[in-house]
Amino acid sequence: PEGGSVFLPTYTGAAIYTDKDKFQKIAFSDIEQNKTEYPKQTNDGWVGLLQHYFVAAWLPKEGSPREFFTRKLDGNIYSAGVILPALNIKSGEKATLGTTLYAGPAESNLDKVAPGLGLTVDYGWLTILATPLFWIMSLFYTWTSNWGIAIILLTVLIKLLFFPLSAASYLSMAKMRLVAPKLEKIKQQHEGDREKLNRAMMELYKTEKINPLGGCLPMLIQIPVFIALYWSILASVELRYAPFFGCITDLSAA
Repeated sequence: PEGGSVFLPTYTGAAIYTDKDKFQKIAFSDIEQNKTEYPKQTNDGWVGLLQHYFVAAWLPKEGSPREFFTRKLDGNIYSAGVILPALNIKSGEKATLGTTLYAGPAESNLDKVAPGLGLTVDYGWLTILATPLFWIMSLFYTWTSNWGIAIILLTVLIKLLFFPLSAASYLSMAKMRLVAPKLEKIKQQHEGDREKLNRAMMELYKTEKINPLGGCLPMLIQIPVFIALYWSILASVELRYAPFFGCITDLSAA
């Protein structure tokens, strides 16, 4: 979409939710190629279009039959909608057929509006981590009234929680630096014989009580948490036009 960023890609496309199949994204490319797989006929759920911070969704009354559809229109335009059953109206009678449209910011509290609508806040495949992180960040915001300070406090909290892992990683790397001269000597002694080299290295690690992966494993464990933190910040409409200090007036801006 116009105004989007190649370096900060967010989902733009259709989405459908039903109690049975839960939340499903339907990419425009799948609609164009007729490769969509979602429940067409159901008695619950909603259909909508998502674009970063915003969602527009039809929310028919729960327990009533409906038919969802997606289609490509002329040009680079796509449609997602719902067909409701026609009413039988006798002569002289009046009837009303209607449904609810939500159009606005995607927020986690939208589950109060319709089941599953809060899932339109797109944290990606790390939702299970990003959701509690945003909850804690929101808690800090209620205390500070500044999203920038809330982000800093959350980052410090995560670093404190991971301090034992980080300390173990730094200790392991320090030990590896100490035995580096011995490793280099072993490499020179067994140059050309990889099997003996590997055996000698493993014997050295065992003698020195060093885990060669001890330096990187603690770091790898932390990576998903910080990616989830990144996405919780990127996908949260609350940070749109939120000021920090001085000239920083929009925390969602590049």
